[in-house]
Amino acid sequence: MSGRGRLALCAYAATVMAACSMLPLVDPASWILQAAFLLAILSGVGALARRVPLARPLTVLAQAVVALLMVTLVFARQQAIGGLLPGPEAFQHLNSLLQQGTSDVGQYAIPAPATPGIRLMMVGGVLIIGLAVDALAVTFRSAAPAGLPLLALYSVAAGLSGGGASWLWFVLAAAGYLLLLLAEGRDRLSQWGRVFGGAARAPGRPQQSVFENNAPLAPVRTGRRIGALALGIALVIPAMLPALDSGLLGGAGGGGGGDGAGGTISAVNPLVSLQNSLNQPEDREVMRYNTNAQDTKEMYLRIVALDEFDGASWKSSERHIKDVPDPLPKPDGLSTAVATTEVQTSISAAGWYAQSWLPMPFPATQVKIKGDWRFEPVGRTLVGDRKQTTRGAQYTVSSLLVRPTAAQLADAPSPSADLLREYTRVPDSLPSVVSATARQVTSGAANNYEKAVKLQDWFSTSGGFTYNTHVQSGSGTEAIAGFLKEKEGFCVHFSFSMAAMARTLGIPARVAVGFTPGAARPDGTMSVGLRDAHAWPELYFEGVGWTRFEPTPTRGSVPDYTRQQAPAGGPSSPAEPSKRASAQPSAAPSATDSCPPSARRLGDCGPSAAGGVAGPTDSGPSASALVGSALGVAALLVLPLLPLLWRRRVRARRLGSGGRTPADAVARTLAAWQEITDTAWDYGIAPDDSRTPRKAAARVIRLGRLDGPAAESVHRAAAAVEQVLYAPEPRPTPGLADDVTRVAAGLQAAAGRWLSLRAILAPRSAVRVIWSLSRRWERARAGVAVRTQALAERLRPRRGKETPPEPASGT
Repeated sequence: MSGRGRLALCAYAATVMAACSMLPLVDPASWILQAAFLLAILSGVGALARRVPLARPLTVLAQAVVALLMVTLVFARQQAIGGLLPGPEAFQHLNSLLQQGTSDVGQYAIPAPATPGIRLMMVGGVLIIGLAVDALAVTFRSAAPAGLPLLALYSVAAGLSGGGASWLWFVLAAAGYLLLLLAEGRDRLSQWGRVFGGAARAPGRPQQSVFENNAPLAPVRTGRRIGALALGIALVIPAMLPALDSGLLGGAGGGGGGDGAGGTISAVNPLVSLQNSLNQPEDREVMRYNTNAQDTKEMYLRIVALDEFDGASWKSSERHIKDVPDPLPKPDGLSTAVATTEVQTSISAAGWYAQSWLPMPFPATQVKIKGDWRFEPVGRTLVGDRKQTTRGAQYTVSSLLVRPTAAQLADAPSPSADLLREYTRVPDSLPSVVSATARQVTSGAANNYEKAVKLQDWFSTSGGFTYNTHVQSGSGTEAIAGFLKEKEGFCVHFSFSMAAMARTLGIPARVAVGFTPGAARPDGTMSVGLRDAHAWPELYFEGVGWTRFEPTPTRGSVPDYTRQQAPAGGPSSPAEPSKRASAQPSAAPSATDSCPPSARRLGDCGPSAAGGVAGPTDSGPSASALVGSALGVAALLVLPLLPLLWRRRVRARRLGSGGRTPADAVARTLAAWQEITDTAWDYGIAPDDSRTPRKAAARVIRLGRLDGPAAESVHRAAAAVEQVLYAPEPRPTPGLADDVTRVAAGLQAAAGRWLSLRAILAPRSAVRVIWSLSRRWERARAGVAVRTQALAERLRPRRGKETPPEPASGT
């Protein structure tokens, strides 16, 4: 097999191996066989076009046309002309399928069913990536940039799959790319000839070449070892580093680390993920739970507490974590005089919902869950150790429903000095309007409890605030001041602002992030969806502990202890757990499109199809948006490389051997001189056509700081140009291609790092492409003008032609 054929085969294998990372996204995975078959045809067309040979752009164009024909044949055969040629109806059908696929991606959870629209998106995406890889690696002989479309393909799969077995798909995709690089390296080594011995020559045995019996010797073996070592490092190093989190509400969040005796969790900011969750076009079930609580309106599922306000955002402090105790410690500040009710709750998280903080009712007293979980005592939260997430978790939580009276809150003594100092701290950048507004709103309040209630009521009812999830995000000091002025925002703005204002009044405050209780299902369980994501302030009262308030209008429920004539709680009395078993989250799509999203999530839309999974996309962008973004990013990454690819193509054409006639020798000499001129231009030495070749060579040597062999090569090339231009019988000068290479190496050695990088990635001589296109455009315009004038000249005599006079009688 030829080197180019081997490279084409490796490019095909690399694309298929990278496409395997998308197997977890769609079920069944038979689409990969169809995509691999069509991609094989596409690679074969490229190999035939290069064997003809066709020009490189024509080769890529031929492959694109064949790809379009294959897609039409597979997905729009009935609408195509003759069952193959795409016409208006075929394009309309393909567009309809793409729209259907986008809708299906938004409807189904992973793994989604292989609907025609989704199958078109998957197969078409693989063909596009495969065409780009084949064009870069084989047609243009640049295997390294071919990693960009492969990376785009893997990134889409990794982003949508939520990290499930991502290391396996990474190994497969990386192995394919490594195989492609090795194939290109072997092809280049094979062109060096048989002068390099990979092993010592044995007596009586001829010297081995780089490839002995088609087996790579030292250089290729070394390349394989380096590649394997690099791949191993790429796998081992990320596993040793902490994972990056992607928010509290959707996707895998970063967990805690350390051994069983310690470790820490770092600060997070849930603003973006919370807003994305609230703005989903359709709700998606996060978890289900059942509980023995008599009233579920207080069953807020708390994830984490944000207790540090640095002026830029609210976030959780860096805290020490430890093994989960059984039972959990007594809640801080809670007195036995306050009525509590013990509640038992069984929770089942959805299979797609993966993040590192465990949603629980607050305050939890006991948690029964399998896996590697750690306990953070200050916030009373459970955080997964390293890779542990909530994906598909089933657990039971014992918690307390705290029922303080208004009198107990009003008579609460002052907390400790340390607690006051930590939880009433506000940044110096907080605008004075925040504290001034807080004092104005709470004017006349006799104690911290009355101040807290006044703040809550002002935000939720009397202050004229509007709930809107589409406002500009922000949680810093200026955002709070802007929110108080505009009076429009969502739960993050309300909770952050109330907590900040409470701190200015000397009331310890923090912000809790989690979910509201959700909605009841017909089977008695509760369903919690992405749109139930919420943030609320917690204020500390000695004897009661951290106490929930609800300033956000139309969200959640206002606590009874903040209402007038709130009923006092009874004595602590554990209730009997519910007999019902926790149900798994729904996995079926709605039976009708007319069913509203809220009812669809609750299962009130009648029987549903068995093969799908209900719910919209994840809290991030839709799959179509990710695919488009990934392809757009790949295009943006490839576009800057076009000047580099053009220069390499021009250099290869100029230095290539073509023809043996004297005219061909003259053309090669002038092309070599043109390449030296353009290379110098790339390094900042602009061409000067007014100089003779000898003076131009001296200028290049002086400005490029050339000496030794490089300077001699410039002089030799200039002399060759003068010889072919002015000698009566031009004679070819051998070795000009080597002279060009030495000049380029000399210019690069004399230039700095950044100038060399620019000369390679953004060569100045690439402007000749624009000049060439401009000349062609001018010639085309001139040709059209000449033909138009000629046509006008031919038509003018006909229009002015008169009837000839009749001959005289008798003539």
